[in-house]
Amino acid sequence: MKLWAKILLGMLLGLIVGSIFGSKAVFLKPVGQIFLNMIGMLILPLIFASMTVGITSIKDPVKLGRVGLKTLALYMATTGLAIVIGLFFAYLFKPGLNVGFVPSTPIETSSEISGFSEMILNIVPSNPFESFSSGNILQVIVFAVFVGLAIQFSGEKGKPFLKFLESVSEVMYTLTGIVMKFAPFGVFAIMASISGTFGLSILIPLAKLLGTIYIASFLQFFIVFSVILIFLCRLNPIPFFKGMIEAIVLAFSTSSSSATVPVTIHCTQHNLGVSKNIACFVVPLGSTINMNGTAIFQGIAALFVAQMYGIELGLQNLILIVLTATLSAVGTAGIPGAGFIVLSMVLKSVGLPLEGLAIIFAIDRLRDMVGTVVNIVGDAVVAVYVAKTEGELDIAQYNNTEIIALENSKAL
Repeated sequence: MKLWAKILLGMLLGLIVGSIFGSKAVFLKPVGQIFLNMIGMLILPLIFASMTVGITSIKDPVKLGRVGLKTLALYMATTGLAIVIGLFFAYLFKPGLNVGFVPSTPIETSSEISGFSEMILNIVPSNPFESFSSGNILQVIVFAVFVGLAIQFSGEKGKPFLKFLESVSEVMYTLTGIVMKFAPFGVFAIMASISGTFGLSILIPLAKLLGTIYIASFLQFFIVFSVILIFLCRLNPIPFFKGMIEAIVLAFSTSSSSATVPVTIHCTQHNLGVSKNIACFVVPLGSTINMNGTAIFQGIAALFVAQMYGIELGLQNLILIVLTATLSAVGTAGIPGAGFIVLSMVLKSVGLPLEGLAIIFAIDRLRDMVGTVVNIVGDAVVAVYVAKTEGELDIAQYNNTEIIALENSKAL
């Protein structure tokens, strides 16, 4: 059985067990947490080593700048479009009308909100070791960029350190394969504890909101990404989605873009034919600044709160939501619930009450599942686009992804 099928089976069995045992299924939560911790121990070393090696593998500084600009431009474009799609469906379905109740207990999230100037200043780490210990992925990426450039400029004297990082990168890839053998069991435990804790009754008043988020996410997933692959990359999108199945299932079950980074890199490189240096540069960067699924949620949630409280938002407010949500996506941690915290910044930017967060929290994990899938698939689409335009995409490998994915699943 393929790895993705095992993960999917574990997810379905977890839902069944959680529904049967209810809150008692929470006893399985530590098993899922252990799996997430195992994934977590891979993230920062893998991102730092692989991204540094990826930068050094692009010998031409002009090419490095070109690849960086292409990546950032497409990331910002897809994120902005995702927010517009979210706002459109929120206006179309009006999920905030007739909710039936309004939260009375405010959630204090203002302490988590920082201004844009502070956010920009925090991008560059003052202490890289602290960035590693605190899990600040964006700072680690910035540090990796500087280290990669420094190795380039150091010439022969920088090669020993580069060889060490190449070794670290390969070891972490091997460790990823080992950890992924435990994925079906970890996913089973995670889904059992979630379904046992939340159940279905709490979702009835919020079904319309959740449905709106899912419809908008599916449009971004199937239409927007397919359009990019067909018209910008001149590729058939079907092999792409087949090649990403392992990463998609893991993203859906863990709700963590960061936790899925190792598998996303593996899928883009080995299943889709993206060169190693492009995959190791584009995907880690996307895990922090390309949050298409999170952006969709923020746009819909902002209008949901406005509709729930009967607040009319003008065109200026909508533009502000798009700008705030796009910029706040930079540096958003790729972990479960991070988008929920960032939403408080979006609400505050247009003067919406933060108390509205309370009701949305009930479905946050369920919307985060599909949102994370959109996030990581968006990263992979950009990686394929950049590789294709740079002549670093193996077309034969891309089109034979079904056979390659089967071989990789057996290897894992």
